[in-house]
Amino acid sequence: MDADVIVVGGGLSGLVAADELVREGRRVVLVDQESEANLGGQAYWSFGGLFLVNSPEQRRLGVRDSFGLAWQDWRASAGWDRLDGELPEDEWAERWARAYVEFAAEEKRAWLVERGVRFTPVVGWAERGSGTAGGHGNSVPRFHIAWGTGTGVSEPFADRVRAALHSP
Repeated sequence: MDADVIVVGGGLSGLVAADELVREGRRVVLVDQESEANLGGQAYWSFGGLFLVNSPEQRRLGVRDSFGLAWQDWRASAGWDRLDGELPEDEWAERWARAYVEFAAEEKRAWLVERGVRFTPVVGWAERGSGTAGGHGNSVPRFHIAWGTGTGVSEPFADRVRAALHSP
């Protein structure tokens, strides 16, 4: 086999990576211990909950959310306490988290919908915590359920990977 990239693991991360690479015209080999029929890993069996901020589903339910509130909630729960010393050990964790909350507040939902993920009208609580900004957990519901639960998240990617596998 001749490939530009080898992706190890056919779970959701591997499927997303393979799909993005194929979209860019790369030749990809996906290696997994399971057969083609079992793509998706643990995401396939999951409840399909996704963290989104200020979504249409939240607004429809009257939930007021924003990047600022979500970032405040994340920071309150993270427990970063190693940012002020000589060795800022939590610096990269905080940078990653901020980028992820920005993604969840901006392009994540549109990116998922463009790739075939659909959402139920229900928004639930994951890591509910105190229900107040600055407390532990989320102060508003942000747990969005994909239509079809875990398969609704994994199968759009698995379908495109299977199609790429069988294309000339």
